Amino acid sequence: MKRTASNTAADASTLVRKLWQYCNVLRDDGLSYPDYVEQLTYLLFLKMSDEQDGGPVPSEYGWNSLVDLDADAMQAQYERVLAAMGQRDGMLGLIFKNAKNKIRDPAKLRLLVVELIGQTEWTGLSSDLKGDAYEGLLEKNARDTKSGAGQYFTPRSLIDAIVECIDPKLGEVVCDPACGTAGFLLAAHDYLRRSNPRMTGAQKKKLATQAIRGCELVEEVARLATMNLLLHGVGGNTESELPITCADSLKTPPKQQVDIILTNPPFGIKGSVTYTQDQKGVRGDDSLIVFRSDFWVQTANKQLNFLQHIVAQLKPGGRAAVVVPDNVLYEGGAGVIIRRRLLETCKLHTLLRLPAGLFYAQGVKANVLFFDRRQQNEKPLKAEQLWVYELRTTKRYSLKTNPLQREDLDEFVSLFKSGKARHESAEKVTATGSSSRSYGIREILATEDCLWDMAATEEDSEVRQPSLAKLDELSRLVAEDLQRALALIKGQVR
Repeated sequence: MKRTASNTAADASTLVRKLWQYCNVLRDDGLSYPDYVEQLTYLLFLKMSDEQDGGPVPSEYGWNSLVDLDADAMQAQYERVLAAMGQRDGMLGLIFKNAKNKIRDPAKLRLLVVELIGQTEWTGLSSDLKGDAYEGLLEKNARDTKSGAGQYFTPRSLIDAIVECIDPKLGEVVCDPACGTAGFLLAAHDYLRRSNPRMTGAQKKKLATQAIRGCELVEEVARLATMNLLLHGVGGNTESELPITCADSLKTPPKQQVDIILTNPPFGIKGSVTYTQDQKGVRGDDSLIVFRSDFWVQTANKQLNFLQHIVAQLKPGGRAAVVVPDNVLYEGGAGVIIRRRLLETCKLHTLLRLPAGLFYAQGVKANVLFFDRRQQNEKPLKAEQLWVYELRTTKRYSLKTNPLQREDLDEFVSLFKSGKARHESAEKVTATGSSSRSYGIREILATEDCLWDMAATEEDSEVRQPSLAKLDELSRLVAEDLQRALALIKGQVR
């Protein structure tokens, strides 16, 4: 019987429940959700390598070197395996770099190996099934607010709507310079696969090994992103086929430009690292300064720096969709310069204003910017307009009780694809109670602050009200900035 999408979803849900039940057993030993998902990642990779002819893991460190041992011997061998694999290049190094065994009870490690992972032939499962199951684990992990993993998670309903609007094509390279666990990249890959059911073998290989690229600063998260893509059939064992790079996107200019960028850079307060385009004009502690000649202006604002980086990474004619918090729309100083330069170098054609309650960062309101990189020397045309779609209605969303559904974005996607509403200068209330209107690009450029949504005010935003953000969320953001700053001082940023 041919499997349907609903069959796959049901089976994936069952598999997630089975995998998650073992997490509850291990939590008695103090193992956190992120630690559990990480250990599952190591064991799944070892098992799947063993199931393949000529798998990447050498036999002395493979699955069969573990399964027949007693609990204590298994724990010792598992730790040897992790240490050895972490020294390898390519996919092995990316998955196992600095890997540690965090399962303290040898008996429970053996339970995972023999009864959970060992009972399933994972390569026999479809990419959709095992990939969806792993993605389900990542979503459960993101819901654990204490872990801080939610910062790497964007609602799939929003991702799918954005990807449909951008409409990737075969042969294009899709990149996320702050990829988290690879949600945007997976959605783009899935969209390309479904849109092209009659691909040749060569096209399938190119899609799997060359079309998807991501970068992630945090080593543990890059590991999860790599495994997430691998389970969905994306990536290969050679360096050129690795879909994920573990590095700081902002540290250096992009090595190559890409066709499409889809990203939700991390929300946060002002960073501890300043990025500047002018070595002569560097201000502050030099150890916390990064020189980027392709940037327009010096700033420590992370979101503004990501916008500068994204424009630099886009090919002329390339397309981008970027999730940004409200402060990007109102920020003075460097913010004004960046908004103006982005309009001059790109066609910013759509601004989707999102309601609160969609993200794990408490109280944050965000937006999606859709823009295309202009050709060299191309200037804004008189008729160019920015269409603003306001999804901030009386309807309230929350991650647990009323999450955003894909159908909530149907009207926006339909209007985006048709282009019918993009030239209405007067505000129009839509059938769903949302509103939209357009502004002339030259009109925006003529204003002092270059505000993209000219009808809105800074008071409309909740992002500047720190009382709405949980203290532990703010503390985590501060810690992240300190880690980045310390890494720069020590010269350890990858």
